[in-house]
Amino acid sequence: MGGFSPIMVAPTLTPTPTATSAAELAKRGQIQQVSRDFEASFLSVMMQQMFAGVSTDGPFGGGAGEEMFRSVLTDAMAKQMARAGGIGIAPSVEREMLKLQGLK
Repeated sequence: MGGFSPIMVAPTLTPTPTATSAAELAKRGQIQQVSRDFEASFLSVMMQQMFAGVSTDGPFGGGAGEEMFRSVLTDAMAKQMARAGGIGIAPSVEREMLKLQGLK
């Protein structure tokens, strides 16, 4: 016969810390949201700097309106990037905040 066994092995899952109360669950949720907001804020500042040197003169670009709404656009893009997984800042911030709260 072949080298395959018909027995399926379930993947081993690492245990995650369990919350002991609704208050702890709420605090964990708040920490997760704050860390995601922090990453979105960082990304927004980074993109504002990135777009600062972009010239959009022409028949359909430029002007005071574009300057005013560019920050709105970068904020929206940054929030979407953070929601989609970001660049890895939020998990690090969340981990450190959980340590500071004693929730590891």
